Parts: sequence; structure tokens; C-alpha cells
Amino acid sequence: MKSYNLTHLKELEAESIYVLREVFAQFENPAILFSGGKDSIVVTHLARKAFHPAKIPFPLVHIDTGHNFPETIDFRDKLVETLGAKLVVGSVQKSINDGRAAEERGKNATRNAIQTVTLLDTIEENQFDAAIGGARRDEEKARAKERFFSHRDEFGQWDPKNQRPELWNIFNGKQHHGEHFRVFPLSNWTEMDVWQYILAENIDIPSLYFAHKRKVIRRSNTWLPVSDFIQIDPKEEVVEKIIRFRTLGDITITGGVESDADTLEKIVEEVAAARNTERGDREDDKRSETAMEDRKRQGYF
Repeated sequence: MKSYNLTHLKELEAESIYVLREVFAQFENPAILFSGGKDSIVVTHLARKAFHPAKIPFPLVHIDTGHNFPETIDFRDKLVETLGAKLVVGSVQKSINDGRAAEERGKNATRNAIQTVTLLDTIEENQFDAAIGGARRDEEKARAKERFFSHRDEFGQWDPKNQRPELWNIFNGKQHHGEHFRVFPLSNWTEMDVWQYILAENIDIPSLYFAHKRKVIRRSNTWLPVSDFIQIDPKEEVVEKIIRFRTLGDITITGGVESDADTLEKIVEEVAAARNTERGDREDDKRSETAMEDRKRQGYF
């Protein structure tokens, strides 16, 4: 009898593909939440594999803060064209213009938190009953509480104490009218797994992840990129550094790290030696000890 020995990456891939196929089987109108970050790119790649040779049966949903890295938007548009996928864009600026969300003011203002309003409106407008995201349990303590199928009530809110058991990979996607689910196929992956998989599969990613020269300022113990959306204090010095980003989000809260990792192989080596989490340079997570969980309870990604 022939034996099959799967590598740990192939086991994770198989688990994620199983989850994606369960989403297709159990829900009527699912979508992939696509940020242009490495995790959502890997989820999209897995969906491509799961349903090959057919096209991905889910639209890609991007919540556009209006404060994105230009490189992220360029990458998104090229990928959508390559895949022949449907793209749904929710605009935070439109939410502000319509009076649905109030923009923050001041030096540390960000649109990150008010994305929740746009996300929930986009889910409701398009009648999505499942939104597939790239969150992983190793990223942050609030995300460690998530299930693969994470229930959201009729207000789009998450209650970590009211989640359904998932025994032997049996998932329960039943919902009442107005409710929906967030689904996280990469739940059991680590940052290292993601990078090793990207290397093994030769997956294209935005140039922001590779070391490059950029004008930055030092704030909250991280290098924030200089942009039109960041208020620079006269005491803050603009310098040019060779940095890369371990995680991507709104440009106003995404901090970079000094690095010479300009290839996937070097990134894998750097991550292996890292002693701080990838979200350690995210300004939005530094606002309080429970910043992520508070946002998630309100309907955040």
C-alpha cells in the first residue's frame, strides 16, 4: 500500500481548502474580504486551488479607507484582472460623506476603526451571508478566540462567549435572518507558515513587504511612512530608511521595520529570528490592551 506523508504546509493547505469548500456548500452568497495583505492573498490563492479549473466562486470585497498604500491598490487591481474575479469596493469616504461615520481628528487620527461601519454596510447591501477573512489565531489574543465559522448577530457584532463548538471539523453555518458569519480558513496557520507557503508556491505579493527605501518618521517605537494623511509634529524628523512592512493596513497605522530582507528567502529567515509579533508595529493595536477585541465586538474584521 502506498503511503502519503504530507508536509505540515500541505496539511494546512488541505484544511483551509476543506473550509473554503464547506463555505461554498453551506452558504448562499459568500465573499472574500481582500485587504491586499499577505494573508488575504494566500486565502485567495487557496480559493483558486480549491475550485480549479473553475474561477473563484466568491467576489473579492475590499473596504477602501481612502488612506491605502498606492502599491496595495495597484496590486489589488492587477490581481482581480488576472483572476477574472468580481471586485466589490466599500468606501469609507462615502460613509463619512453620508454621515454614517465620523472622521477622527488630531495627530494620531486614523480611519481604521470606522472601517467597521463601511464593512457592515457593504455586507448588508450585498446580502453576503459569509465573509471569508485571513485572520490567524497566532496574530493577536482576541483573534485566538475565533472559530473557523465565527457567528455574527443581526447587528454584525461578535460575542466570543457565544460561539458554536467545532468538533472534528464539523462546522455549523445555520443562521437567522440578518445574521452572518466570518470565516477564517487560516486560523491554524502561523506567520512563519504563511511566509513558507508564499515561498513554496511562489505567490506574488505587494512590493511593500520587501525591504525598500522610504521616507519615515519615528512614532510610538515604530517607523511610520510619510504620507499626505499623517500629521507630522515639528519635533518629528523625516528620515529615509530601508524598511519593510510585516503587516499591511491603513497607511496611517502601519509601521515598518528596518530590514534588508528583499527576497522571500530573506523574509523567511528574518521572521524565524523575530522575537516580536507582526502586529507589534500596528498603531491601532496600541490604543489599549483590548483594542482589537473591542473593535471585533463592534463588527471589525
